[in-house]
Amino acid sequence: MSTITDVARVAGVSVATVSRALRGLDRVSPATRAKVEQAARDLRYVASPTAMSLASGRTGVVGVVVPFLTRWFFATLISAVEKALRAQDHHVLLFDLEGERFDARLRLTQSMLWKRVDGVIVLNVPVDQRERELLELLSLPVVSVGTGIGSWPNVRIDDAAAMATATTHVLDLGHTEVAYVGTVSPRSAHPRTPAQRAEAFQATMQSRGLRCPPRWMVPCDWTAAAALGETAPLLAHKRRPTAVVAASDEMAFGVMAAARRAGLEVPGDLSVIGIDDHALSGVLDLTTVRQDVEEQGRRAAQILLASLLDGARAQPCREEQVLDCELVVRGSTAPPPQR
Repeated sequence: MSTITDVARVAGVSVATVSRALRGLDRVSPATRAKVEQAARDLRYVASPTAMSLASGRTGVVGVVVPFLTRWFFATLISAVEKALRAQDHHVLLFDLEGERFDARLRLTQSMLWKRVDGVIVLNVPVDQRERELLELLSLPVVSVGTGIGSWPNVRIDDAAAMATATTHVLDLGHTEVAYVGTVSPRSAHPRTPAQRAEAFQATMQSRGLRCPPRWMVPCDWTAAAALGETAPLLAHKRRPTAVVAASDEMAFGVMAAARRAGLEVPGDLSVIGIDDHALSGVLDLTTVRQDVEEQGRRAAQILLASLLDGARAQPCREEQVLDCELVVRGSTAPPPQR
């Protein structure tokens, strides 16, 4: 069976040039590429991924780092990233950092990344100083989605603006007694997005001269099941809100379930709004603020691929792409009931 060395000898070029030519990378002239491809065909050469990696110094693999694997948001991001990479003959190596508790996660280590990936896409994970130094040491291109990392490229939405839109919607309907679901501890595995959304909710309320009682700021681990359990006592109380703003659609689903179990109608007795436009939001008739999760994944993959295909390794830049969100009004919000 022919080897890459045989192809290089017949084509009269180096092994590295054969690797670049057959992988479709830049820095190979059209004439040289044609000569290499013809030699490969004549020799019936089938490239070994391992040999190509050794010759080129590239693996054709991108590491994708996530804090949670089973959540809809992250699963949708991963799918979009994988499809965009696959179209350019790259593959995904997934690193799930989910720990045993919501406020704990695994750490990025050198053994995870070294010589295993050509670049890294980090999905809303706030890396610490030691992890950032590791990425710099490995000299890998890095792109983040959501929470930014140093000066590397970042794709995100404006979380504060999205929450302001959601909160303004229920206030414009006439609600003044509004609760919030989705506060988390600063020690959470991904505190940035929850903190920004909670702060934006309170700021929007204050801009209308309103205040949310502390007990109406409901903590939650950002799952539907937790939102169901945490919201039940709130809705069972004699004085309850007329609207709930949830920091994500999944939590909004839990709030709607809690309302149903409490004998409340949505939106007749309780209006509910979320953020995301989850795949089930239309089915459950949830009013929400839509973010294009798939587009965020595609753009992150495109930025990283551009770095890899241009041959740039890890030159940090301040590129930041902020995608717009939009209010999607469905049947879960209405003016407050007359009491």
